[in-house]
Amino acid sequence: MMPILANLRVDALAIFQSGILAADPYQAVKQHLSVEKQKLSIQCQHSIRSEDWQKIHLIAIGKAACNMIKAAQEIIPSKLLAPNSLAITNTENAYKIEHIHIIAAGHPLPDQTGLAAAKQVYKKVQAAKKNELVLILLSGGGSALLPLPAEGINLEEKTHITSLLLSSGANINEVNCVRKHLSKLKGGQLAQLAMPADLHTLVLSDVLGDDLSAIASGPSVADSSTFTDAVNILHKYYLWDKTPNAIKLHLEKGLQGTIPETPKKNTPCFTQTSHTLIGSNSISLTAITQHAKKLNYDTQVYSSALMGEAKLVAENWVSFIKQKLAQGLSKPLALVAGGETTVTITGDGLGGRNQEMALAFAIAANRQPLNAQWGFLSGGTDGRDGPTNSAGGIVDNQTFSRLVDAGIEPKAYLANNDSYYALKESQDLLVTGATGTNVADLQILLIHPTYKE
Repeated sequence: MMPILANLRVDALAIFQSGILAADPYQAVKQHLSVEKQKLSIQCQHSIRSEDWQKIHLIAIGKAACNMIKAAQEIIPSKLLAPNSLAITNTENAYKIEHIHIIAAGHPLPDQTGLAAAKQVYKKVQAAKKNELVLILLSGGGSALLPLPAEGINLEEKTHITSLLLSSGANINEVNCVRKHLSKLKGGQLAQLAMPADLHTLVLSDVLGDDLSAIASGPSVADSSTFTDAVNILHKYYLWDKTPNAIKLHLEKGLQGTIPETPKKNTPCFTQTSHTLIGSNSISLTAITQHAKKLNYDTQVYSSALMGEAKLVAENWVSFIKQKLAQGLSKPLALVAGGETTVTITGDGLGGRNQEMALAFAIAANRQPLNAQWGFLSGGTDGRDGPTNSAGGIVDNQTFSRLVDAGIEPKAYLANNDSYYALKESQDLLVTGATGTNVADLQILLIHPTYKE
């Protein structure tokens, strides 16, 4: 491997890690909670919330749950904490914390462990009293990790429709809209359940634009979506005929008004509910931009909301940089992005949206050769891309050749959604292990103009 190319890969990894570090959930919680004279203060966006709460019910939900609850427990005096503090997370991010009940549940598809955990959360929140605080520490993955289906729907039926949505090309907001209307906790229903207690949520956002109602399906946020929206989404992706009858019946009852809508913004519970955004994709995008500049790259944000079909996004990116190269570069360039693309599954291979984007980028760059040396990284900040042990992919000028030399037909593997095995053969998987955080995805394209193909 040529020295410049090796350096590009090293730099891309370092820049990516700076983005993960900026989303460190432990430090973020520490920065937003403080205690003086046995009284908890919570840093909100533009104010401080502090009252003489008699008890604090501590619940962490999501991929960053363990790191977040560890920080909170270190700050909040034990005599203020209600019994049975809970952290529900995925297996990769679970670890033991003294005095905390840790539950490792299924993700991205919910399981029976998650169902049991959701029932515990329901019971704990419902037991909170006036002059007490329910403190929720929320991070990405919460939708799957806390499944509590509405009456008449079982977990298998809800899992089935979630699986269909995730493989249909539906975006995260559409998936969450349906999940909210099949749940007892999502879409503001947890906030309603907490009455008459106060509720505050510290949020680590994995959703572009940081829409609080979309993060983990917004359990403590008013929901503007409706049963009509949920039904329309299932029709949009031709899933209505594949939807279990119990779910159809529930949604139809919602359309008819025989069961209540999710809580809207004028619901009384929200007068006692507040939130603080403590980490997000935009914060991490700023961090990787700054780190690239420190490494002496001219730096440009390609997109702060990268969305769309992963392989098409990759092709568009190659076209963009080819035009930019034609204009001439005087020094190395870093193009960075943050977002969350989608994949429409048509094959039976293994991979995720970041691996698919990386493989598609290598293919597109072979078809439209870039007159420079380059390295492209696309990775999930949680360290897991789809149902694999990889965070994504990091490809370069030589990826396509390595694939061909290994007997891989890149286009065929991409068509079969088999990016994981393709990138494994070319040694281009991005493997970080579980990071303990989750703020969507980051992309880094490094270009060195002195190399000519």
